[in-house]
Amino acid sequence: MKTLLLNRDDVGENARMEEVIVAVEEAFAAYQHGNVQMPAKSYIDLPEYNGDFRSMPAYMAADDWDAAGIKWVNVHTDNPETYDLPTVLGTMIYSDPRNAFPLALMDGTTLTRKRTGAAAAVATDHLAVADATSLGIVGAGVQSYTQLEAISVVRDIDTVVVADKRDDAVEAFVDRFGDEFDVRGGSIAEAAQCDVLSTVTPVESPIVSAEDVGDHTHINAMGADAPGKNELGEGIVANAKLVIDDYEQCTHSGEINVPWSRGLLSDEDLYGELGEIVTDEKPGRTPDDGVSVFDSTGLAIQDVAAAHVVYERANEKDNGTPFELVDTRLR
Repeated sequence: MKTLLLNRDDVGENARMEEVIVAVEEAFAAYQHGNVQMPAKSYIDLPEYNGDFRSMPAYMAADDWDAAGIKWVNVHTDNPETYDLPTVLGTMIYSDPRNAFPLALMDGTTLTRKRTGAAAAVATDHLAVADATSLGIVGAGVQSYTQLEAISVVRDIDTVVVADKRDDAVEAFVDRFGDEFDVRGGSIAEAAQCDVLSTVTPVESPIVSAEDVGDHTHINAMGADAPGKNELGEGIVANAKLVIDDYEQCTHSGEINVPWSRGLLSDEDLYGELGEIVTDEKPGRTPDDGVSVFDSTGLAIQDVAAAHVVYERANEKDNGTPFELVDTRLR
C-alpha cells in the first residue's frame, strides 16, 4: 500500500471546481449537523523570521463518505525577496479515517486556492440574486483567479471588473480570462457595483465603502485573516445581511472582527452561519434582501473536502507519484 504524492499540477488537474464546490457545501452541511471534528487552528509564531506556522486538522463525515487530514501552512513575508519562495506555502496530508494510513501528500497551496474559491461560490449560490451576471473582484492576486473560476459555475457571469493598484496584476488577470469573459480593469467603486463582489486583499483597513456598493450586491469578504484586519467599511457590515463561516474565527480574525471588537456589532447583527443556510435551516437570498456579506475565514474541513475530491479523482486516473511512506511490513 503506497502513499500518493500529488504536486501542484496534479492538484490543479484533479480539483475540478464543480466537484470541489459540491464537496465544500457538503462540508458546511456536515459542520452544521455536528458531523465534524475540527480543533482550533494552532499557531507557531516566528518573529525572528517574520513568519509563522499554522496547523489545521479536521475530520468530516458527509452522507456517503468521510475523510480526515491536516494542512500545515505558513505565512513568511520575507520569502519572495529573500528566498525566492511564495509568502504562503501549504502541505496537505490526507488520511484514511479507518486506519490512519496517509493516502496522499499533496500541494496545499493550490488546494487552498481551490477550496477558497469554492466556499465563495457556495455562499454566492445561496446569497446572490439569481440572475447575477456581473462579478467585481478587488485584489488581483492568486486568490482572485479561483474566485472567478468558482463563482462562474454557480452564476452565469459574463462581465468582470477587477481592481488592483498593481497594473501588471490586472493585466495578467485580463489576459488569463479575456477570451472567456468580458473582463476589464476598473476602480474599486466600479467593481463594487457588480451583482457579486469578492474582496481578496491583504489590507489592514477598509478599502470598500458603503457608497461604492450596489443596492443588491452580494459580497464575499475573503481577505481578513488576523485580528485588526478588514476590507469593508463599517457602513457595509452594519447594514448588510451578515453570514459567517464560523463564529469563533470570524469574531476573532474575520471581516467582522474590527467592528466586533469596537462594540459596533453583536450577535443580533449576525444573520447566521453558512451551514444553517445550506441545510435549509435558514433561507438564503430573499426578495427583500439588499446587500449581503459572507465573512469567510477558511475552515479545515474545506481543505479535507477538497483533498477528498483530488485524491479520488487522481487515484481513479492514476495521476501522481506513488511512494512507500509507511512500511506496512511492521505491524
